[in-house]
Amino acid sequence: MKSIKTVLSLKDVKVLVRLDLNVPIENGHIVDDFRIRKSLPLINFLDSNGAHLILISHIETKENPTLKPVAEYLNKIGVKCVFEKNYKKALNNKNKIVLLENLREHEGEKKNDKAFAKELASLADIYVNEAFSVSHREHASVCAITEFIPSYMGLQFEEEVKNLSLAFKPDHPFLFILGGAKFETKLPLVEKFISIADSVFIGGALANDFFKAQGKDIGSSLVSSTDLDLSKFMNNKKLSLPVDNILKDTAIMDVGMNTIEQLRKEIDKAKFILWNGPLGAYETGYKSGTLQLSEILAEATGKGTKTIVGGGDTLATIAELKLENSFTFVSTGGGAMLDFLAKGTLPGIEALEKSVV
Repeated sequence: MKSIKTVLSLKDVKVLVRLDLNVPIENGHIVDDFRIRKSLPLINFLDSNGAHLILISHIETKENPTLKPVAEYLNKIGVKCVFEKNYKKALNNKNKIVLLENLREHEGEKKNDKAFAKELASLADIYVNEAFSVSHREHASVCAITEFIPSYMGLQFEEEVKNLSLAFKPDHPFLFILGGAKFETKLPLVEKFISIADSVFIGGALANDFFKAQGKDIGSSLVSSTDLDLSKFMNNKKLSLPVDNILKDTAIMDVGMNTIEQLRKEIDKAKFILWNGPLGAYETGYKSGTLQLSEILAEATGKGTKTIVGGGDTLATIAELKLENSFTFVSTGGGAMLDFLAKGTLPGIEALEKSVV
């Protein structure tokens, strides 16, 4: 993959930039601007080098799924951009920065339609993918577009690949912490990293599947919807589970203090830590374990431990504690982070590698 930094001159070059501006919006106001802020270094880099920017993204909100509030927010923080609903009008727009309306208003986006991708490519001279967090999706603005226009990876995209790749040849001792739910999608990570890591801690709803496999009474706790064969992990000394839990009626909702202390000891020994997913039912208010883990990992980072964290609820926790700059690297990816760690590549990466010159 070629980095946008390798382009010798960007003056007056039209650059189509695929961003992930899918931010939470309530009553027309942006609740969390993390993804916007992660896009700013590339926007500023291209703008300061004289490029004309056409920004594209999707957005999925409960309210009207429009990027107009994002355009307004960008202007508020100093990025002078024009919001344009009509894609064809963007061809003649003389403004330095244009933000187009939600990609997913177009049927061809999710279908990875080549005709729609060609239409997008016709808007610019070169394309930059700065949306690592959606690059596990085979969508037109991520994959098919690279067949029609010289394509590059953005600054944050490059950092994502570089930092997440550290997990494949990590410093040791290496501690892998995996939480959240959807065990079917995370089982490949356990299978892969049980051999790479020195210890693997399973928390969140994922741990309930292990408790169930051990024959423990988990009451009404959330478990995977399919039967999983976990027998090959059960006696592996590298794997550990919560030693105590917080319950609501008969459901496990979060880890207890003894588990946090157990994790603290593991963290103190580690030189490299990879964490994805909350330790409890974060979305229903059971945040304590996840918040405490965030603070412990931030302390470890300050002492020289390499820490890489990611995942939607994980990012929300870090933002709540204002700890975004307290880790070695914070990934913008949720599903993309998991897929990259499991496979070492993504559809969006493969598309960039095959890009037309």
